[in-house]
Amino acid sequence: MVQINFALKEINCKLVYYGPGRSGKTTNLEQVHKKAPEDSKGDLVSINTETDRTLYFDFLPLNLGKVAGMATKFSLYTVPGQVYYNATRKLVLQGVDGVVFVADSSPHMMDENIESLENMLENLKENGVNMDEVAIVLQYNKRDVDGAFPIEVLDEKLNSQGWPTVEACAFKGEGVFPTLKKLSGIVIAKLNESSSSGIGSSSPAPKKSAPPPKPPAPVSAPPPVALEPAVQEQQVEEAPVNVAPPPPPPVAQEPAPAPVPTPTASVEANNESVVRESKTDIIAARLAKMRSEKGGPATNHTTDKEEVEVEYRPKKLKSKGFVGFLKGLFGK
Repeated sequence: MVQINFALKEINCKLVYYGPGRSGKTTNLEQVHKKAPEDSKGDLVSINTETDRTLYFDFLPLNLGKVAGMATKFSLYTVPGQVYYNATRKLVLQGVDGVVFVADSSPHMMDENIESLENMLENLKENGVNMDEVAIVLQYNKRDVDGAFPIEVLDEKLNSQGWPTVEACAFKGEGVFPTLKKLSGIVIAKLNESSSSGIGSSSPAPKKSAPPPKPPAPVSAPPPVALEPAVQEQQVEEAPVNVAPPPPPPVAQEPAPAPVPTPTASVEANNESVVRESKTDIIAARLAKMRSEKGGPATNHTTDKEEVEVEYRPKKLKSKGFVGFLKGLFGK
């Protein structure tokens, strides 16, 4: 997957050297780094673990052209050759743009070449790489060894897909740069094909204007549906509204009659006067009786209270105390 640096106007592509162990992958990177101009290459970095080693460095070729006005920069990687380092192999292949499969031309290495090639294709598929978009070049290395396989045999066993091939002797530096130039040229060509989508340009490619939509055909309105009488009456008539009757006017309450004073005091006064008069009559009657017994005039008796008080002059009785007075007055 290409990485675009708009500040530096660079497109960074990732290239990986893949193949069986001791096929010449590391030798290719060391030859490129050794012969590349100092101002166009980075440091050769080796990532060493307890069991494997991965090399990579950045390389900026100056004669491979530009993509959408931007310079192309390549990051070159190698993978461990042994199959049991498959986890590291798969990790290095993530986001790759081009692969150099370095095949060993030695007569005893055909099985290792086939196994490593199948492993490469499987890892690319598992990483979700589209085989139509990634660039692949086969390098038949060690062409100088005795009994090297003929090119026809190598193509028959390894190149069923028709990928470009390059003969090389990496130890001597032969075919190293032609292999890199062929692979990087295919990567740049693929980038140029996709540059129409706006890679590196400030404005995207113009889109074709879609034809104006056709006006919709007039749709005739459906005939009105006659409602049944019961339905029409139900829609026209309004539901009766229950209106509460107005409250009755307030009734003026008649003032309560004033309480009639009870003639208690006057009745008591009359009773006292009656009692007094009865006592006076009793006293007058007794006095009249006493006078008649003594021979006094009985005609002078009157029921009038005032006359009794004027005419009667009681004598002083010679008795002791109030009890004697009463005995003398009323008799024994």
